[in-house]
Amino acid sequence: MPTIAYQLYCSRNFPPLDGTLSMLAGAGYKAVEGYGGLYDDLAGLKAGLDRNGLSMPSGHFALDMVEGDPARTLKVARALGVQKVIVPWVAPELRGTDLDSWKSFAQRLATALAPIRDEGFVTGWHNHDWDFADLGGTTPMDLIVDAGLDLELDLGWVKRAGLDPVETLRRFSGRVRAVHVKDLAPEGQNAEEDGWADVGHGTQDWAAIKAELDAQGIDHFVIEHDNPADHARFARRSLESVQAW
Repeated sequence: MPTIAYQLYCSRNFPPLDGTLSMLAGAGYKAVEGYGGLYDDLAGLKAGLDRNGLSMPSGHFALDMVEGDPARTLKVARALGVQKVIVPWVAPELRGTDLDSWKSFAQRLATALAPIRDEGFVTGWHNHDWDFADLGGTTPMDLIVDAGLDLELDLGWVKRAGLDPVETLRRFSGRVRAVHVKDLAPEGQNAEEDGWADVGHGTQDWAAIKAELDAQGIDHFVIEHDNPADHARFARRSLESVQAW
């Protein structure tokens, strides 16, 4: 059975967390993906997950946490049952600007995640659109994979980068450990939601994407919307779409 999770970042503007977890459980979710500041109240987060029958098979962990405090990263992951530790983003000043600096960043990322991977966790990188920049025949994403890292491929940002999600899945075949299932509204629509859409209600070709996911044996889907106007509506409609696959 596939894992269908909800990235809790979607609901950051809809506190409290307990209400979000209850809403997700009521909508039929069994899993979520954590991020950043949620780990500050580790006991409270764990209690909320348990109370609502939710697991957390993957989590986003900032590079400064993974690199600066791998012991805490491991403690958090183990306490929450996280199996996949994903670095999701870095500030612009930490990113590369050319081929050599991106190579250096990719190696830095690989070095930071090595102690986590050595403890038996799946580790990887979550993309946006800027990590598909042309570096003269390669991209930051290619360099990150070349450095030995796996991926949590965000299919929404892939399309926003002007790329085909199916072709991109094939490009990184064997290195994708999970996908962010994210949809885009038709051009000019949903401006109040930054142009994103509920999964299955946008422009992504989910039939073709799902066929490729099946072909590669990828069965960990994380539902996400970066700025939903109504997180309960988004959660419900998106889960219905993914379950219909």
